[in-house]
This record gives sequence, C-alpha cells and structure tokens, in this order.
Amino acid sequence: MTASLSLAASQTSPSTADEQTLARRWDRWGQDLIDGITAVYPPETVERVREVIERGYAQRNARLRERDEERLLAPDWYQQPSMIGYAAYTDRFAGTFKGVQRRIPYLKDLGVTYLHLMPLLKPRTGPNDGGYAVADYRQTRADLGTMDDLAEMATALHENGIALTLDLVLNHVADQHQWAEKARQGDPKYRKYFYIFEDRTTPDEFEKTLPEIFPAFAPGNFTWDESLDAWVWTTFNSWQWDLNWSNPDVFLELLDVILYLANQGADCLRLDAIAFIWKRLGTDCQNLEEVHAITQALRAAAHIAAPSLIIKAEAIVGPSQLVHYLGQGKHAGKLSEIAYHNSLMVQIWSAFASQDARLMASALSRFPSVPTSAAWGTYVRCHDDIGWAIDDNDAASVGWSGDGHRRFLSDFFIGDFAQSFARGAAFQANELTGDRRISGSCASLLGVERALEQRDNLALDVAISRIRMSYAMVYAFGGIPLLYMGDELGLTNDYSFEDVAEHADDNRWLHRPQMPWEIAEQRHDGKSIASRVFSDIAHLGRVRAGLASLHAATATKVDVPAHPSIVLFERRHAAGNFVGVFNFSPHPQRLHVDHLWARGLHRLHDALTQQQLTIVGGHVIVPAYGAWWLTNN
Repeated sequence: MTASLSLAASQTSPSTADEQTLARRWDRWGQDLIDGITAVYPPETVERVREVIERGYAQRNARLRERDEERLLAPDWYQQPSMIGYAAYTDRFAGTFKGVQRRIPYLKDLGVTYLHLMPLLKPRTGPNDGGYAVADYRQTRADLGTMDDLAEMATALHENGIALTLDLVLNHVADQHQWAEKARQGDPKYRKYFYIFEDRTTPDEFEKTLPEIFPAFAPGNFTWDESLDAWVWTTFNSWQWDLNWSNPDVFLELLDVILYLANQGADCLRLDAIAFIWKRLGTDCQNLEEVHAITQALRAAAHIAAPSLIIKAEAIVGPSQLVHYLGQGKHAGKLSEIAYHNSLMVQIWSAFASQDARLMASALSRFPSVPTSAAWGTYVRCHDDIGWAIDDNDAASVGWSGDGHRRFLSDFFIGDFAQSFARGAAFQANELTGDRRISGSCASLLGVERALEQRDNLALDVAISRIRMSYAMVYAFGGIPLLYMGDELGLTNDYSFEDVAEHADDNRWLHRPQMPWEIAEQRHDGKSIASRVFSDIAHLGRVRAGLASLHAATATKVDVPAHPSIVLFERRHAAGNFVGVFNFSPHPQRLHVDHLWARGLHRLHDALTQQQLTIVGGHVIVPAYGAWWLTNN
C-alpha cells in the first residue's frame, strides 16, 4: 500500500483548500504513517486512522492552523538556541491555568520559550502517581481550571513566544478510567483494551523476565481485581492498568486524544512511559521494535492533522536504547523530535561526586549519531528521582566497577560519604540488588543546604558555583535545556512533604516544592541566594540565544583533554566553532592551550564573560567549578 493509494477514495480530486492541504500533507507523511501502521496492525487500520486525522483537522481552529503554516516554514523551531525549557506542576507553580498566565512575565524574565506543565489531566481520586494515573484524557484537574481555561492559557503563552508541553500517558490509564470501568462491567470491547488473565499461568511466565519498577510499594507486574475476577497487567501501580497496544482500537483512541490535546494548543506532547507500551513473552517488555513503529505512525498522523505539534519521548533507558527513540535505521528522522538525555544528567552528577569526568567522556562518546532533525532534552534534574544508569562496560573503560561506582554515588548524594557536600534521600532502595535512587533538589544535592546548616559563606559560594556550572553544561550541550522549577532560585529540599498524607510515602516530593513567590520576588535584589542563582541562569539563556553554534542539529563531542577533572564540549558549526570548558575540581586546574587551538579556536573568547582568556606559559587556568563557553567571536 502506498500513501497515494490510501487517499484514492476521497482525495483524488481535492476541491477545497482544506482537502488540498490534507492531500499535500498526506503526500509528505502518508507513507511514514502506512509503514508504521502496517508493521503492527492490519492494513485496513489505515483507513480508520485517516478518518481520525480528518476529524482532528476539521476541529482545529484558524489560529492553530496559522501556527501550523508558520511552523512548516520553520521546521527547526524547537532546535533553535533560543529554546529554553521550564518544567513545573501547575498548582505548585501558579495555582491555576489563569495563575500561569499571570506569571508569564516571570518566565520571560528567565528567558523561557518552552513551558512543560506536569500532569494536569483529570487523575484518579486517591493515590495517582503525581497525576500519571489518568482517569479522563479530555478533562483537566478541577482545581486548575477547565479545558477552556487551558486553551486560553496556551493562547497567552503563544502570544508571548512560549511553546506549551503537556504530558500524555500512553502505557496505562487509571483503574477509574471509563475504559476500565466498562471492562469491569464485562464489556468485551473494553476488556480487550487491557491485559486480563483468568489465572496466574501467563502472568507467571511474563514475570520470569520482567523487572519491578517500584519494588518497595508496588511489587510484581500484575494485580488481582475482584470486579474483573481476573488478573490485570499493572507495571507501575495496582491502580494503573496497562493498555493493550496490540489492539488497533487502543491506537485509534490515543491518536484521537493526541489530536484533541493539540487542538487545545499543545505544541509538544511528552509521551510518558513510552518504552513499556508493547509486551512480548520472554523479554523485559521494554524498548521493543513495535514501540518505534507505533511512534512513527502517531507522529506521522499528528503531522498531517497538526504539523506544529512535536513529540518528546519519555524513555529513561540505557544509551544503546535511547537513540532509537529519536530514530535509527529505517526510522531515522521519523520518530520523536525530542528525547531526554538521561545519560548526560547522570554523568554530570557522577563527575561532581568523583571530581572525574573520564566516565562522562567515555559514556557519551559511545552514543550513535541521531537525526539532524532531533533535539536532546538536557537537564540537571527533573520531577523524578535520579537513577544511576551507568553501564558496566563504560565504567570498566576507565578502570571502575559499575556496581561499586553506583553504590558510591548513592552514598555520596545521600550524604553518607565522608567528603560529601550533598543532602539527598534514598528512593526505592532495593535490598536485593543494592540499587538506590536519589531524591533531592539541585541546590541541596550540590551543597547549598549543607552550607546554610553550617553557616559557611565560603562553602555557599562554592555550592552556587556548582549550580552555575551544572546549568552551563546543559545549556551548552545543544538541544533544549530543561530547567526544573525552583532550581533558578536555589531552593533547597522541602521537608514539609511528610506532612501531606498523599505525599508522605514518596520522598520525590522533597524536590517538588510550592513556588515561594516571596523568594522569587528577591530575584533582582543582588544579594540573596535566589538573586545570585537566578542571575546566573538567566544570563546563560541570554548568551545561549545568540550562539548559532548551539543549534540542536549540531552534535556535541565530549572529551577529557588532560586533567581528569576537566571536560570539553566541542561543537563544530559553520557559524563558528564552540568549546565548552568545565572543571569538576574544587581547585583551579591548568589546561594547555593546544587542546583548545586544536579544536578550531584561535582567539579563546569566553562568551559568558565577554573576555579573552589569559595565557601564561602556554596554559590557561580553569577556576574551581569554572565554566567557559569559548568561541572565536
């Protein structure tokens, strides 16, 4: 089947502007759609998908259609150096959607052009995994406002140059979702939306190769449901039912949801838990080829109906798997536009603890190339915990034990290591494997909390230097730097989460504070911690926006040139080469200028300070926790 054949029934002679528009987009993306669909589903599914696309396009308003045309003329809009991301929970940032509108000046002050609002669709009552147990994809949380309020907020953001990202959970729905309720009532159509088993025979076979995501409070991957009188697949929690993506009806339902959210003004959808959506006996049911075929089909369909929408893969997987979410081989350039660079995040924390960047260089140098149409989402931390996704082979390449280093990092960031500056907490410790993930705010993990406890102003200065350097790295790597709410103010851990019954058993709320606007108002006072950190991060954004070499299409090469504490980010670009220099040592370090000249630099101009580096005896001195962005300009 070809794209043109699939259109024969209705679009051989387009007679209206809308029909012509859809026909042109089918010519561009139709084959990608067909290839993705027919790799997984029966061929007749294509026509059913076409009907969903046409309906979604028909419901798209004139303003968003104009935005589509603008983005088609600038398809790399999300790759521009001016893209600066900010992630927050709506209620904890501004209370409501209307509150977000009132805080747009704050976002612009920070340089934000991409806002990710964490789960805001209607969740189940009771425990809901921070909103990731969705009970209705077409309603918002009542306390935040209505779907109309969300659309109004999206319009205001767009008018201020800010793109909106929303979460869309693909792997599962809440047990209170109407699909689950209908399955409980015995509706055969909706029972097929889930993985339901009358006894443990098949679940036990799957469990032989399945990991446990939350072993402490959600062991196993299947839950007995009395109303179903059966076992249901629940990867994450007993009240989050995995969807059966082998059923084309599920694909059609979720595609319809994608277009619905796009029509509310979403510019990007973060596809949550995408790695888990396909199941196959004898595997860990993650990262299977069918996941990529489905993603290709979803992306192509969305581009036909709403081409200003892009997708971001929430795939927190190993490096060898991660690049596939941006497209490799036959999927190159056809999958998600953005994926989280989890490995960069992990390696930044590893290097701060060890004062050694060799593992970072080794691990990141092993990444295959990604399509030039892709963009990494780079970050220091996010709403989630930090897991030590360090490959044993990468650790061995620098003479380290992978298991030993992961245990060291947990000890260090919990604060159990003698020389640690961190104040973190263990999350989901697994006594069987020794795995311990980490919760904590950026400032607390990098030493601000400890310095305040000890009333040590020198240690506080050093901690703020670490924050500046960490964000200088993610802003310099390319892609879209993602700033998590509170980091820009140097907020420390919020221990009050223990007083909230819904949060008390999940210490990730340690780093999900309420926005303290009284502190945010100090951001320009020139003396507070909030002012110092905000000034540093806003400055990074302003400088970044003017450097063409930070366009996401350019790859970054990571290298440790001499001293193990110094790492270089090299980006070769027609507008001029860029070299980021970062020192993970608490002491100044010498770097021979040959290492910089060999990378195409001849003036050694630091874009962050607008100064030329001083060369003494063929060396430059990189300050403790120093960060330079070197160009020839």
